[in-house]
Amino acid sequence: MDAKTKYKAKKIKIIFFDIDDTLRVKDTSYMPASIPYVFEQLKAKGLVTGIASGRARYGVPDEVLDLNADYCVKLNGAYVKDHKKNIIFKRPIPAHLVEEYKTWADEVGIHYGLAGRHEAVLSHRNDMINKAMDNVYPGLEVDPDFNKDHEVYQMWTFEDIGDDLQLPEKLAEQLRLVRWHDHSSDVVLKGTSKALGVAKVVEHLGLKPENVLVFGDELNDMELFDYAGLAIAMGVSHPELQKKADFVTKKVEEDGILYALEELGLVEKELQFPQLHLDDVQGPEATIKTNMGDLRVKLFAEHAPKTVANFIALAKDGYYDGVIFHRIIPDFMIQGGDPTGTGMGGESIYGERFEDEFSEELYNLRGALSMANAGPNTNGSQFFIVQNKNFPHSAKELKRSGWPEAIADAYVLGGTPHLDRRHTVFGQLADEASFEVLDKIAAVETGAQDKPVDDVVIEAVEVFD
Repeated sequence: MDAKTKYKAKKIKIIFFDIDDTLRVKDTSYMPASIPYVFEQLKAKGLVTGIASGRARYGVPDEVLDLNADYCVKLNGAYVKDHKKNIIFKRPIPAHLVEEYKTWADEVGIHYGLAGRHEAVLSHRNDMINKAMDNVYPGLEVDPDFNKDHEVYQMWTFEDIGDDLQLPEKLAEQLRLVRWHDHSSDVVLKGTSKALGVAKVVEHLGLKPENVLVFGDELNDMELFDYAGLAIAMGVSHPELQKKADFVTKKVEEDGILYALEELGLVEKELQFPQLHLDDVQGPEATIKTNMGDLRVKLFAEHAPKTVANFIALAKDGYYDGVIFHRIIPDFMIQGGDPTGTGMGGESIYGERFEDEFSEELYNLRGALSMANAGPNTNGSQFFIVQNKNFPHSAKELKRSGWPEAIADAYVLGGTPHLDRRHTVFGQLADEASFEVLDKIAAVETGAQDKPVDDVVIEAVEVFD
């Protein structure tokens, strides 16, 4: 995400979300757990939230209603309400146009649907219509005369003609087709769109388009993307919509909305701290076999991919076999990985020193596996394991200094926070037996330059990936 897009985010005061394939997956009804979190975070920051959908209220899924958005732009902008059910704007299709459309549909042999404020109906039912509609409006009744007693805000075509279908000239002067399905288009008044509905909310609140951020995925979001100050397209968006977007985020299943809002700085990143939940960590593991016992570690390949790849490749090549822990300082750490045994050697698989990989989710807690270095971005083969268990500070001090609350509390059990953001953390001791071996190694007698009197040897490093 470029700096210009992030700068635009500073002006955002209201955010509108499409529903299908934006907040949730249309075909499976899957909505990520991150979406309720997003809405909570936005509201906590004082940002206004809204839904902007082609659906009517009766077609909005319960999980979306439970988000309690401040405004809802429905039926492609033809009907707008706030969370207290106050009508902000409505624009029904004139009755004579509805009749003229129905007559034309009958003449050309296509089926249609009619959407009112509180219900929608079909002119006919068949497999093609069922496939198009039942994911959105299940169980609609067949009632082609619905418009005689109800206002109609939107209509549909049902056909297998696709974009070749065109309204006759007379109808096209006042109506337009917006394709949303292989076998259906929305039929809306010209000038009516999600952008119109959102604009009515913006005017109602005394805001400007530059204050609006929108998320969408389909062609019925085109006008909205033109209107809003900042537009984000989902990862599965229509290619034409992506061309209008300021940023294309990940797919729904990949928490695309959360990702984009975190990148924009509108939602605080939800940190996971894998060191505190090792049972949930998926990925490679390694056992560092020493002449004093085994050290089993879980490796964090997602957080430090280059560092973990380096460690695994060196281990599989036998690079660490027979190498000593050349520097051991009790209540601090044990350091090894240098084939020369001096602390001055060692090479990475990259043929040169490589860059640090710092993560907001990893820290030098007791048992952390971290890279030794000679300054920023000088990683090679050497590593250390944090052994300190006599932590000199309080959790309150760390929290006050900016460490996350959960990490500050964990540091009470030991660690070296002064090494955070100085040394890449890429693994963590995985069981109590390993901590016992760590403490046993840390207690050996040492001489000059903290080198053990009797060698502590890495016999092999076994990798399980």
